[in-house]
Amino acid sequence: MPLNQNQRIALVAGSIFLLDQVSKLAVVKGLGLELNAERVLIPGFFKLVHWGNTGAAWSMFHGNNGFLAAIALVAIFALIWKRHYFEAHRLGGQIALGLITGGIAGNLLDRLRVNHVIDFLYFYVERRGVGLGSVDLEAGFPAFNVADSAICCGVSLLFLFSLQSEDPEPRTSGKS
Repeated sequence: MPLNQNQRIALVAGSIFLLDQVSKLAVVKGLGLELNAERVLIPGFFKLVHWGNTGAAWSMFHGNNGFLAAIALVAIFALIWKRHYFEAHRLGGQIALGLITGGIAGNLLDRLRVNHVIDFLYFYVERRGVGLGSVDLEAGFPAFNVADSAICCGVSLLFLFSLQSEDPEPRTSGKS
């Protein structure tokens, strides 16, 4: 029996939620419960970290975990309630909504369970001997997790779908 659109959204959301939580558990088990632990996997480029984020993307609104948890809860209900505005009738829209909903749910559980979002993927560039007095510099993209990636991918898909016309008009050759 084929899945309906709501079941497909739920399946993707549940899969992302599970993948997010399992990956965070693996990082916490591997690096320990203590925040700010890290393990370099590719020197000068990538490390696993155990960082806590009480803010939103790029740590904006840092220290507002409770408020952001409430916003996440409202966002999940709004996405479910208004899903018909977000391409839910198309398979791609169902995948996008599942990615976003599962990602929000994964980060929401962190906020409720440990009072911060667990971020663990950290890409950076290390430059030795740069600057005044040959100071080592490390510039990186903010740490993130599977849920963050799912949300970004889902939003990007919805954006791409919004650029497409559902029923494109056939092109004419200009000949009469």
